[in-house]
Amino acid sequence: MAARLRQDTIKMIYNSKSGHPGGSLSAADLISALYFYKMNIKTEDPKWADRDRFVLSKGHAAPVVFAALVNKGFIPREELWSFRHGNGSLQGTVNIKNPGGDMTVGSLGQYLSVSAGMALAGKMDKKDYKVYVMLGDGELQEGQVWEAAMAAAHMRLGNLVGILDNNRVQMCGMTDDVMSIGDIAAKFRAFGWKVVQIDGHDMEQIVDALDAIPNQPDAQPTMIIADTIKGKGVSYMEGTPAWHGGVPTKEQYEQAMRELGGEYEIK
Repeated sequence: MAARLRQDTIKMIYNSKSGHPGGSLSAADLISALYFYKMNIKTEDPKWADRDRFVLSKGHAAPVVFAALVNKGFIPREELWSFRHGNGSLQGTVNIKNPGGDMTVGSLGQYLSVSAGMALAGKMDKKDYKVYVMLGDGELQEGQVWEAAMAAAHMRLGNLVGILDNNRVQMCGMTDDVMSIGDIAAKFRAFGWKVVQIDGHDMEQIVDALDAIPNQPDAQPTMIIADTIKGKGVSYMEGTPAWHGGVPTKEQYEQAMRELGGEYEIK
């Protein structure tokens, strides 16, 4: 499934001549584990009150989430090919008008706060759902992230699960060069979070980390730090800031699809 999400991501971006492939590909294994293994959701009832929620705080990775929503059955496949078109339903970021979309996202740094609010509402309403929020490592340079981290720990939001796509690359370069965020695990532990560190491309580690989260609303919130590779699966994109955003040429597209094991034709 992760391979299929990567294939659909590249097809969407190539077809629309717009999008962000690098961070979508790095997140594909994590997204596939959430949507096709862990999250309690219903395609026939996208707004089911007791569903688990997912918030894509690193909103530019929308292609891989749209691919997941299509392959899960929330959205018809043909809508992928209207990605970022003016009259299409799938725009540059996920929004609540998309079936399966739990939050309209955009500016980085804001959505750990939003997710904490969702988790607090669930806790107050005595609901069993969890709120999963995926952040980017460059996003941790935003101060609001740390205000939200402090608040979530203070409120003992055990139903809040952060997933950090730690690919070490952001739009302008390597994260350590732009603004180093240091020892991320130590920081979240200092703020009162339970921290789990995994290889974000090892499905067994991803599943084990998700399964180990306690179903205790008054526990610590959990941050899964997933070490990943920007552009994972496409050799010329891997670990390269230039592919934070960008559109493959015809030759690059065909090479990417060969490496990902997919068909060239957009159907």
